[in-house]
Amino acid sequence: MRELKYLIVHCTATPEGRVVTGDDIRRWHTGPVSKGGRGWNQVGYADLFLLDGELENLVEYNSDNWVQYSEITNGAREYNPYARNIVYAGGTEKHDVRIAKNTLTNGQFGSMHEYIKDFIVLHPNIIVMGHNQVHATSCPGFNVYDVFGCVIPIKNRKHE
Repeated sequence: MRELKYLIVHCTATPEGRVVTGDDIRRWHTGPVSKGGRGWNQVGYADLFLLDGELENLVEYNSDNWVQYSEITNGAREYNPYARNIVYAGGTEKHDVRIAKNTLTNGQFGSMHEYIKDFIVLHPNIIVMGHNQVHATSCPGFNVYDVFGCVIPIKNRKHE
């Protein structure tokens, strides 16, 4: 059990507008390598923001300040034991998945905005950041502080 220190925002790196479900993510992450999965024992994210903004919980967790072993997701290597990883469906150009893009729908933006705001109230010392702030990646397709800075206090922007 480790102290919860980070809320890390990800994208699924799928084309703008493509429907992605929790079952898709489970198959991609925990499915056998021989069938195109990664063979992980756990998915990469605790929560998924669907295109319409609906929130799908992928990993059960409690709301305390600790990350139990069963709550660890595989979103950001080296940060996982201390993090809650969340993801939105999208993150790339519709016709070229090699091009990162902020594809947040209005529903996703609204839901994620409320989620982050509520998360900070529950965990006032949490550091909120994008996957691209801890690893060399374009995920989540935008700068978290540019998009959600209005709800992230300066003290929660350690990696800005």
